[in-house]
Amino acid sequence: MENPSYGDFRARREATVWQRLNSILRGLLLVAAILVIISLFLPLYKKLGQGGTENESLQSQVNDQKILLARQTREVNLLKTDPVYLETMARDKLDLMKEGETIFRLEPPPAPKAKP
Repeated sequence: MENPSYGDFRARREATVWQRLNSILRGLLLVAAILVIISLFLPLYKKLGQGGTENESLQSQVNDQKILLARQTREVNLLKTDPVYLETMARDKLDLMKEGETIFRLEPPPAPKAKP
C-alpha cells in the first residue's frame, strides 16, 4: 500500500512540472509573437528611414533652386530697371570696353586631374 502523503507529493510534483512547462510554453509564445510583430514592422521602419534621408535630399534641392530663382529674379529686375548694370553686362558678354578702361578677368584654376 502506498503512503497517502507520498501520492500527494507525487501528484503535486507532476502538477508543478506541468505548470512549469506551461509557463515556459507561454513565454516562448510571447517571444514568438514579439518576433512576428518586429518582423512585420521592421521593413516599414527601414522605409521610413530611407524616406527621411530622401526628404532631406529633396529639401536641399528645393533650397538650392530657391536661391537660384532669387538670384535670377534679381538679375532680371536689374536688367529691366538699371541701365548701368545692363550696359556693364552687355559689355561683359560682348567683350567690349570703353576708352581708357582696363579689364581684369579672373578665371578659376583648372580642376586637378585625377591620377589613375
